[in-house]
Amino acid sequence: MGTAHRVEDDRAWRAVMERDRSFDGRFVTGVHSTGIYCRPSCAARHPSRRNVRFYATTGEAEAAGLRPCKRCRPGEVSRDEAAVALTLKILRECEDAPTLDDLAVETGYSPTHLQRVFKRATGLSPSAYLRALRMERATDALSEGGAVTSAIYEAGYGAASRFYDDWEGRSGMRPSTWADGARGVTIRWAVVATTLGDMLVAATDKGVCRLSFGEGRDELERRFPNAMLEEGGSDFARLVEQVVGAVERPGPSGNIPLDVKGTAFQEAVWRELRRIPPGETRTYAQIAAAAGKPKAVRAAGSANGANNVAVLIPCHRVVRSDGSIGGYAYGPEIKRELLRREADAKD
Repeated sequence: MGTAHRVEDDRAWRAVMERDRSFDGRFVTGVHSTGIYCRPSCAARHPSRRNVRFYATTGEAEAAGLRPCKRCRPGEVSRDEAAVALTLKILRECEDAPTLDDLAVETGYSPTHLQRVFKRATGLSPSAYLRALRMERATDALSEGGAVTSAIYEAGYGAASRFYDDWEGRSGMRPSTWADGARGVTIRWAVVATTLGDMLVAATDKGVCRLSFGEGRDELERRFPNAMLEEGGSDFARLVEQVVGAVERPGPSGNIPLDVKGTAFQEAVWRELRRIPPGETRTYAQIAAAAGKPKAVRAAGSANGANNVAVLIPCHRVVRSDGSIGGYAYGPEIKRELLRREADAKD
């Protein structure tokens, strides 16, 4: 999206036609016949599609010679955006978990409306966001070799039981095991031939923890230095067959179990990547906005690069704002081929 970064985006146009407020802040609509730019939810009469271009920021729209709409005032911070920003500040700085009623009083909203606008902006409720934030702090401490008990309380958990409740279902590794470099965890693996080249598939009992091209056991050992690596197995062979099918025949792969972890923002980015339909692409700016941090475009790119399970979390569907292919850990040729296959399957 942008001046030199023009992107024709059918999804953005649908949001404009539906006046979808959930897209406010993700982009602005440039109407070149009138010389103005608007929020996607602007109540003004819809322009003709041929006169519209989409821009990731108000700055890009103004650089293209457009001025802000006086009706929807896209250059101003809306009350909803201010309420979300205040809620985020409270959650990041709090020692004791605030209730939704507490947050509502601080923002001047009703609890129901605050819950709605916060979830629309971040993809999570305030309570879920706080849990993710505390889990991020705890896992960072564990990754640095911290003791489990200390990590739990330093992250803001009032009781160890709440930490373990949050951890349940999140990772196949226990917190203490994670802190010890995955010692004792069994990871089954195989290198299989595909039309895109040799592909490494590795999985814990919970799901796929690594999918990559041009890697083997040595690279796997460097990522999981204390894990027990085992080749093959009949159950694992069936999982590998599913994974190979997802690569060779592009389409939804949500039924393949994954065992991946990251920070709250990384996981928000990965969740948005999995929401991109096969055959479509998004820009880094769009992903950052969808993950709740429209200004964190560079961080969204880093989260994209931190993806451990290529194709299953489709980071190849993210392109640069000017429409060019952008980077890919396994080379632009594989990225282009994946996108080509998905486009052909969509047609």
